[in-house]
Amino acid sequence: MNDVIAYSSSSDLQDRGAGQNLSFHCMKIALALPINRVREIIEYGHLTAVPMMPNYVLGVINLRGNVVPVVDLSARFGAGATVLGKRTCIIILELPNTDGPHLVGLVVDAVDEVLDIEIAQIEPPPSFGTAIRSDFIMGMARREQGFLIILKVDKLLDLDELLPIVDVPDAVMTG
Repeated sequence: MNDVIAYSSSSDLQDRGAGQNLSFHCMKIALALPINRVREIIEYGHLTAVPMMPNYVLGVINLRGNVVPVVDLSARFGAGATVLGKRTCIIILELPNTDGPHLVGLVVDAVDEVLDIEIAQIEPPPSFGTAIRSDFIMGMARREQGFLIILKVDKLLDLDELLPIVDVPDAVMTG
């Protein structure tokens, strides 16, 4: 009998959510994103609405000269708009694209901490039973307080839907 040992590459481990992740809350659910996608975290502030966008796109912000679309994560999950509170913030993500990285803001209830998640802690996503579509879930990290859902950023934020609003006329951004 031959024992087969499978070795995972570092990108394979990251595909399941292992490594450093930013943990946060949305809809009273503990969530996480790979830290390598997070550019910064900013205070929730004034947004400029853009017509004819999906209901989960709140508008855009001007971040040091960049037009950044802002997505309400709760609305993206189909749970309605985020109720703004003292800890509500925007996580600025950098998403790769063929013509260079693009910034997208994600409104969440509160940011918690950066966690180092080991591959042994991660379970595959459930096929049903969560408030979040299973195709948005990379994995479920076991913790003492329950599970932490690690999100698939690329599936959650479809750049093809969001990129048209980056071409917002200057009049909209200044008005």
